[in-house]
Amino acid sequence: MSLVRSLATVGGYTGISRILGFVRDILIAAAVGTGPVADAFFVAFRLPNLFRRLFAEGAFNAAFVPLFARRLEQEGRAAARAFAEEALSVLLSALLVMCAVAMAAMPWLMHLLAPGFAADPAKFELAVQLSRITFPYLLFMALVALLGGVLNALYRFAAAAAAPILLNVLFILALTVVLPVTGRPGHVMAWSVAVAGIGQFLLLVAACRRAGMDLHLPRPRLSSAVRRLLGLMVPGILSAGAMQVNLVVGTIIASLQAGAVSYLYYADRVYQLPLGLIGIGLGIVLLPDLARKLRAGAEAEAMHSLNRGLELGLLLTVPAATALLVIAEPIIVVLFERGAFDRTAAAATAWALAAYAFGLPAFVLVKVLQPAFFAREDTVRPLKMATAGVVANIVLSLILFWPLRHVGLALATSLAAWLNAGLLAAALHRRRFLVLDARLRARLPRIVAASVAMGAVLWLAHSALAPWFEAAPVWRIAALAMLVAGGLSAYGVLAVMLGALERADLGLLMRRSGGPARS
Repeated sequence: MSLVRSLATVGGYTGISRILGFVRDILIAAAVGTGPVADAFFVAFRLPNLFRRLFAEGAFNAAFVPLFARRLEQEGRAAARAFAEEALSVLLSALLVMCAVAMAAMPWLMHLLAPGFAADPAKFELAVQLSRITFPYLLFMALVALLGGVLNALYRFAAAAAAPILLNVLFILALTVVLPVTGRPGHVMAWSVAVAGIGQFLLLVAACRRAGMDLHLPRPRLSSAVRRLLGLMVPGILSAGAMQVNLVVGTIIASLQAGAVSYLYYADRVYQLPLGLIGIGLGIVLLPDLARKLRAGAEAEAMHSLNRGLELGLLLTVPAATALLVIAEPIIVVLFERGAFDRTAAAATAWALAAYAFGLPAFVLVKVLQPAFFAREDTVRPLKMATAGVVANIVLSLILFWPLRHVGLALATSLAAWLNAGLLAAALHRRRFLVLDARLRARLPRIVAASVAMGAVLWLAHSALAPWFEAAPVWRIAALAMLVAGGLSAYGVLAVMLGALERADLGLLMRRSGGPARS
């Protein structure tokens, strides 16, 4: 399996999804800004979206993919399919009960998710209504995660990576076609989430059928294989989802500051673009690759894959984080400053984005390092590191919120991610599961140097273009496009000059080799 080609497949579809997501968020910002309807919807979307990230990008894949890959490598497709069907049946049964209970108990859950909303009864009631509409999205995302895990273990990454595009397409249609008729933005957006969940599930069902993995639904039973899956999932929920737990903690505290939930949401959407393209994509690609190589006894090949994953992740993430730090405000101004989203909201969101950008490399490192544990069916050790990160995030959030307000919450999340990444790397190194090869050791300082130099170029260019960001929207867009193009060009030249990247590697990153990816 080509790591770059597979990342290009996942990252390419993720990039399309995130670009459409920006269009979606621009429309949301124009429609509801950072007011009470926006806060209510973002909280309503946070809970099912949290579970989507936990299942699709974390705990479920961390447990399911290695077990499925083991059966695929050692027992064949029939045994792997039988295990997937058992897991599907138990998962569906458990989540139907969970969804019913959660929807009935939503008023009590809302006191935990957004206690600050209790001071505004209308906002609180709207958040409860919208959460009940969006919550079934969790059920379908869990099923999508299982089907996506099956496809990923078969090295078919395209369909699962493309599925989130449907959510953004439905949002855009709802906000441009349905909202002008109904005039109820909160409910329109909530129903878009629910319908998108069903659509993504049907898309993955069709993709599995094309891959020869048409799953049936047997009677639910806790077989030994399913019990092993659940045993791995319990610690995996925290270890793979530590960043998401941290974001929820931030949402709870942010509800105490008017508009803070929305500031953090919009900032989160921006830094999620490089995280999705690089970190999450690498994690999705590395897990089945490491699992199948380790099951086949190819330890050296697995170590090589991990080193290349770290190198590729940092090569792309460190400059992205630098750019987000240097030009945070122009990015937010161009993307969101229109309609109900004014310059005050843009400045507040930009500060949150800069704080998140500081932790971006750590977020990616966590996504790259965790599969080295999960591929060995070890979810307990990552749990310990994730727990330390969650505790640190809670403590830091409480300390930093009062002097820095919402920016302190974003900074706490970043600092906790660095702690988590450091603990993961240290644990892997002690067990000789992570040994940096000569190529990675040589290139890391050069990647940092090229990124810092690019940041200086961006700062100078931004200073020269500052008047453009006070002009008409077309000039703002042109100025940001020039900054982005200039930053990319500067980093490419500097990386080659300093030896962080070879010319041959640059060509490989700019094209997908080896034929089209399978869906």
